[in-house]
Order: sequence, then structure tokens, then C-alpha cells
Amino acid sequence: MAEQRNQQRRALALELEQAQYEARLAARRYEAVDPDNRLVAAELEARWNTAMRRVGEVEGRLRQIEAANESTVRIPDKETLLSLAENLPAIWHAETTDMRLKQRITRILIREIVADVDEQAREIVLVIHWTGGRHSELRVKKNQTGHHSRCTSLEAIEIIRRMAGRYPDEQIAATLNRLGRKTGSGNTWVELRVRTVRSYHELPFYDPKLRQNSLTLEEASERLGVSHKIVRRLIDSKIIAATQIVTWAPWEIPAEAIQSEQVLRAVATVKRGSRAKKGAQEEELPLFAEA
Repeated sequence: MAEQRNQQRRALALELEQAQYEARLAARRYEAVDPDNRLVAAELEARWNTAMRRVGEVEGRLRQIEAANESTVRIPDKETLLSLAENLPAIWHAETTDMRLKQRITRILIREIVADVDEQAREIVLVIHWTGGRHSELRVKKNQTGHHSRCTSLEAIEIIRRMAGRYPDEQIAATLNRLGRKTGSGNTWVELRVRTVRSYHELPFYDPKLRQNSLTLEEASERLGVSHKIVRRLIDSKIIAATQIVTWAPWEIPAEAIQSEQVLRAVATVKRGSRAKKGAQEEELPLFAEA
């Protein structure tokens, strides 16, 4: 650091010398001009002023460098450097350590990295040669052919595969988002992204006929004349048989499931309780405790 500042000081000293020479030259030219030639005199005076401002700027920068040299931090001794080396993880993970500092640390510690491929294990083998003469090996899983780090996860693709054809793309996207799945680029799912993945894997379009014998939770609620919450509680209580392709996917309720005597009796009980206790919360109904 001291050497760098000395180099900057020498460069600024030369720059100051040149600026002072140009200022003296501008002054001589101004003094030599005929005072009656006002236009030329004004131009030469302006150049002289510019040269003097340049001298002042370089002098200010030179003073800053000299002040920095005077306040230079003492070069740490061997013990201090060793203590820093032993505390490297803390330095590396500190919030104040930016990427530029990490790059400098890496260049100091690592002499070279030799890469090889283990085709049998499908791994990339990295042998790190440290500055102190030691070596360590790091293995990284090799991407499959046609895959890259931004590929959509297999779990997300499998969910799309299972829901394709039975649900619109926007419902598939909503299910993936509820499950916390992201695209290969780390984005949330929308209809267009689901459609792109579905088309790439040649998965079927949405066909309502595939679910013509089953109802959604909303459709069952409308047919029974009760709220979505009541239908969901009936499902949780196993009174209505319903399935999901995956967690958070729409419910699939067989049309005949809501016609059973147990379901109709439970719905009737809910409706009677609602009429008898208008405004009471649904949690206070005894229906599900009895079921």
C-alpha cells in the first residue's frame, strides 16, 4: 500500500511540474501581448486562469496523497497475520466482506485448480493447489446431457405431468406456487411457463372430459348449497370422499360421493343449525364431533 501511494505521489509530482510549467508559459504569453489587442488579451488571460486552476487541483490531490501516507496503518506483524489466517471463516462470512475482497483472498490462497472428469461417477473432479503446498479434492456432480443449472426440477416436471390434461395451466401454476416450487431460473410459475414446459415434454392439453365424472370443491359446494368451508370440513372428516393429485392441488370429488345418505344428512344438519343459530360460527356446530 505504501509503495502504491509513493508511485501515485511521484506521478502527481510530475503532473504538478507540468501544470506549473504550462501556467508560467500562459503567464508569459499574457504579459507579452499588446494591451490594445483586447480580444487576444482576454483569450490569453482565460487560458492562464485555466492553467492556474489546473495547478491548484493537482496540488490538492498531492496533499491528499501525502496526508494518506502520514496516516498509513502500521503493517501487521507475523502473529497478527497468523491470527487473521486462523479466523478466515469469520472474515469470509462477515457482512462487511464484499466480493472484491473475497476475490483477493482467493488469489492469495489458491495457486491453481486442476479440473478433470470422472465419467464413471459422472462427476467433475477439482484438485485445488493451495499456496502453502497442500492439495485438496472437490467433486461436483456433472449435469446430464442437455441439462444445465437452470433446468426445471424433476419434482416440478412430475407435478406438471400428473396434472396435465386434467387441469388448466393456470391451476397447475397456482399449485406449484403453493408448494413453493420455482422455475429453473428461480421465478414463480405463471400460465405461460407451465405451457412452455408442458409443450416441451409433449404433455396433453387441458381436456374437461377427463374430469367429467368428478367435481371440484367449488362445484360440490354449489350443488350442496353450502359454503366451501363446509365442504372442506366434510372432506377432512372423511364424510365426502375426495382426492388430490398432490398436496395443494384442486380437490377431485366423485359426483356420486355427494349423493350418499351420510353426506345429505350432514348437509341437512348444517342447514338446520344455520337457521336455528343464525350468525353462530360453524366451529360451534356439533355435526363433526358426532361424525
